[in-house]
This record gives sequence, C-alpha cells and structure tokens, in this order.
Amino acid sequence: MSLRKASILKLASAAYEMGLQVLRGELERGLGGQLQVNQRSLADWLREMEGQEVVLIAASLDDDREPVVRTCRTCGREYVEHECPHCREARIRLRGQ
Repeated sequence: MSLRKASILKLASAAYEMGLQVLRGELERGLGGQLQVNQRSLADWLREMEGQEVVLIAASLDDDREPVVRTCRTCGREYVEHECPHCREARIRLRGQ
C-alpha cells in the first residue's frame, strides 16, 4: 500500500472514530444516472446534511502518484502526511491535543 493511500485511509478512519459520516467505495453512475458509492446515492447521502455547513473530502485511492514530501517549518523534518507526525506527537504529549 502506498504512503498516500495509507494517509487517506488514516484520515477516513480518524473521521469515523469522531462519529462523522464516511462513505468509501467506487464512484459510479447508478440507475437513472445518479452518482453513487457502494449503491448509495450521493444526493441522498448529502440530503441528510442539508442546511448544515459541511466539509467534503474526496480522494482517489487508485492514484499511485508518489506522495509529496514536505519539510516541517517547525522541526525541519521531512514528512508525507497532512501534518508533521513528530510535531503532532509532541503537541499531543505536551498539550493533550
């Protein structure tokens, strides 16, 4: 499994653990031409959140591009996740966040 795919799945897992709605599967057209994931209509899924401010994240797990290596502006270490794991661990340890 690529680092990029692992990071995406880690993000989805964290969202699920927070009690957020997570939908995973192949994006395809169902009957009537509606977009769906795992036979669930995206329009119906989104309708449940109508009137609320939302953040949507869609990421392809099939994309095998090399992950972007970033340099942390705080500690100078290189990382490929959405944030520096070293600084995140230190923040959690020191602040409990």
